[in-house]
Amino acid sequence: MTLGNKIENMKIIVRAPNWIGDAVLSVPSIESLSKNFPRAQIWVAATEWVKDLFTSYDFIKGVVSLSDLNTLKGIRNSAQNLKKSRFETGVLLTNSFSSAFLFYLAKIPERWGYVRDGRGLLLTRGVSPKGQGKLSHQLNYYLELISGLSLKTYPPEISLPLTQDEMSQAKERLLSLNVDLGKPLVLLNPGASYGPAKRWPASRFAELASLYQQRKNVEILIIGSSDESELAESIVSSMPKKPLSLVGKTSLRLLAGLISHAALFITNDSGPMHLANALKIPVTAIFGPTDPRLTGPFQEPAVVLKKDVPCWPCSYRECPFDHGCMRKIGPEEVFEAGQKFLSL
Repeated sequence: MTLGNKIENMKIIVRAPNWIGDAVLSVPSIESLSKNFPRAQIWVAATEWVKDLFTSYDFIKGVVSLSDLNTLKGIRNSAQNLKKSRFETGVLLTNSFSSAFLFYLAKIPERWGYVRDGRGLLLTRGVSPKGQGKLSHQLNYYLELISGLSLKTYPPEISLPLTQDEMSQAKERLLSLNVDLGKPLVLLNPGASYGPAKRWPASRFAELASLYQQRKNVEILIIGSSDESELAESIVSSMPKKPLSLVGKTSLRLLAGLISHAALFITNDSGPMHLANALKIPVTAIFGPTDPRLTGPFQEPAVVLKKDVPCWPCSYRECPFDHGCMRKIGPEEVFEAGQKFLSL
């Protein structure tokens, strides 16, 4: 009996990545999995802050929310919750030992994933990651797990379906802020949860936003998480014409809805960058210490700005030097790179 015959009608649970950007990039691999087993139920297990990303795909049956995974008690509670649903197969898009341990405790008979972090004995079907020297986008890393399981993969495209109601709610929110929707809406995403090394200086974002206001007569809206409130305030306070800010005031789905109304999305290397790219909104991405070939926008329309410096790439959360990779990118350069999208 083939592998496909064994699980054709079974319930499969996929452990999604924990970061927003990685979660978006994992969707093509989940879709490929569903196409291999069209009669199987595909579920996703995801942390609270990314779970809502997976609610609108027709190939995903449902989402299991995971919480308190930092303690053994929390992992056991989540395992008991998973166990109730009687999943026959678990696919791990995460690399951690704890995620494999979770599926083991949940007594999921088949557990598939990359053999990493000493978890090989917890897997019933392990895949060795491809060579470390290979340069490939993170999206392909997830797809290569599917192909490593001897399953077919399909040409990837990232997308994020939104309902008409979600689009309307986002529009109403913009109108409540007196946003003139007759003008192009430019969204700024000045944060990056990994750390300040990935953030273009707030003063540069302020200069850039003013350029767009003066030369393109646009509406500016700043978005981000509540942890980035001070960052947003520093941009707003230094601009002659104050932009709007919804930093810390949106759910993930509302954020996606707002992005869908944008004419341009200007961002650091971050999760919202991939949200905008999945929604096919033009993206201007500013990269510093990270490699856009690995984590950059996966599809058009997008433009990436990056400067070569001797210490690039690095894994620092805070730059111990002069942050040259970011400071060498000027507002005028970013404006010129992105303004072409407003003429389309």
